[in-house]
Amino acid sequence: MTLRAWLMATRPKTLVAGVVPVAVGCALASTVTTLRPLPAVGCLAGSILIQVGTNFANDAFDALKGADTPDRLGPTRAVAAGLISARAMLIATAVVLSAALGLGLYLATIGGWPILALGCVSLVCAVAYTGGPYPLAYHGLGDVFVFLFFGLFAVMGTAWIQVAPDAAALIAAWWWVAAAVGLQATAIIAVNNLRDIATDAAAGKMTLAVRLDERGGRWWYGLLHVGAFACLGMAHLDGLGGKNGLIVPIVAAGLGGAALTLGVALNRGRALNRYLARSAALQVITGVSLVLAMSI
Repeated sequence: MTLRAWLMATRPKTLVAGVVPVAVGCALASTVTTLRPLPAVGCLAGSILIQVGTNFANDAFDALKGADTPDRLGPTRAVAAGLISARAMLIATAVVLSAALGLGLYLATIGGWPILALGCVSLVCAVAYTGGPYPLAYHGLGDVFVFLFFGLFAVMGTAWIQVAPDAAALIAAWWWVAAAVGLQATAIIAVNNLRDIATDAAAGKMTLAVRLDERGGRWWYGLLHVGAFACLGMAHLDGLGGKNGLIVPIVAAGLGGAALTLGVALNRGRALNRYLARSAALQVITGVSLVLAMSI
């Protein structure tokens, strides 16, 4: 068990899905209030811990269920490769999620019961994503999980912690931005599952990509980017952003999404690994442009 194996198990290239929604949530809140740094850091740390805990649990449970095998086309998984034992990975999952719980209790003192409830559900779903009696990812619900927890809930939860207890400060148009962030995060898991269709199907892991088949999975990936583009357009029409509105994020999401959709349509197997990284990169680019649009 090396440090390198543990770092690999965190899946660092995908951690942007936990960082971007918090940054965007803070940017949205900054348009109506003065940001509170400590709660912002707490949200960021909590989001990353939940994502790492989810990744650790996924690494262990997928190996135990036979979904991760030597035939997988994606990056090496620590437990399946024998680098870390399943027991050690599950212990690490418990430690990481316990730390997230501690942060959640602190944030609940600011955001109240909605944050407490959201935190508890997030922790349960982090394990239930691939573990428990009804693993979400094995029943085609992984995409829904990502959209909600790395989109709507993460963005709006962060914004709420900044403006609480003034519920009137929340702006309805923020939901459009939160949805766009969630759709781009979902695109990351969508291309991951598209790549793994064959091995997932063989292991009985009925992801949405397996259910849709390769052609449907590619259509789904493209629709996620179209949806993100449309949601940002709606937020722009609702008047969000500085003097130029959300033009730059819209262009980034539109052109980037179109290029990635074309690339995913033309590639198969291991070639899709680079589109996993590029999908994450597009979310970062869009997220940064959103933060800047709210600030200028």
